[in-house]
Amino acid sequence: MKINEVEALVGITRKNIRFYEAEGLLCPRRNSQNGYRDYGNAEVEALRRIKLLRKLGVPLEEIRQMQQGVHTVGDGMRRHLITLERERKNIESSLRLCAGLTDRQEPLEELDAQALLDEMAQLEREGTTFMNKQKQDTKRRRYVAPVLAAILMAVLMAGLIWLFLWAFAVDPAGAPPLPVLALFVVIPAAVVVGVIIALVQRIREIEQGEEDDAKRY
Repeated sequence: MKINEVEALVGITRKNIRFYEAEGLLCPRRNSQNGYRDYGNAEVEALRRIKLLRKLGVPLEEIRQMQQGVHTVGDGMRRHLITLERERKNIESSLRLCAGLTDRQEPLEELDAQALLDEMAQLEREGTTFMNKQKQDTKRRRYVAPVLAAILMAVLMAGLIWLFLWAFAVDPAGAPPLPVLALFVVIPAAVVVGVIIALVQRIREIEQGEEDDAKRY
C-alpha cells in the first residue's frame, strides 16, 4: 500500500505519517525491489491508534511507552487523566478570572492590567498554567513563505510560456516544430498546477496544526 492510499484511508496527512515514522512510532517495511515504503494493515491500524490517542491529547512519549509494552492502555490513560485534571484546574482558574471581568464597566484603556497580571503570576506560582496565545499571533507569518514562493514560481513559469509564444509569433519560420513548442508550454503550465496543489496542501497542514501539536511532546 502506498502512502497516499494510507493518507486517504486513515485521514492523516503524508507529512505527519513521515513525522510519526521519524519518531519511531511507525516502521513500515521496505519493498525489496524498489526500496519504497510498503504499508500494510498493521501500519494502518497503528496509525489509527495514534490518531485516536493524539485526538485525546496523549503525548507521543506516552504512546511510545504503550507501543513498547512498558505501559498498558489503562496505565497510559491513568497518567493522561492526571494531565487532563491539571488542565481542567487551569481552565477553571481562567474561567474565574474571566467571570470576574464580566462585571467591569470601564473601557480597556482604563483596565488595571498589571494588577490582574500580578494575580495571575501568583496563581502560576501555585501551579496554574494559563493559555499563551501570543505564540499563535505569529502563525499567519508561516503562510507568507509558501505563498510568496508559489507566486514567484507561477510568475516565472508564466513568463516562460509567454516568451515561447512571443518567439513563435515573431518568427514562426524559425520556431521549433509545433509538438516541441507545445511541450515547452505544457511543462511550465504543469509546474504551475503542481505549485498550486502543493500550496493548497501546505496551507491545510498549517491550518490543521497536527504536526505542531505532535512536536510539543
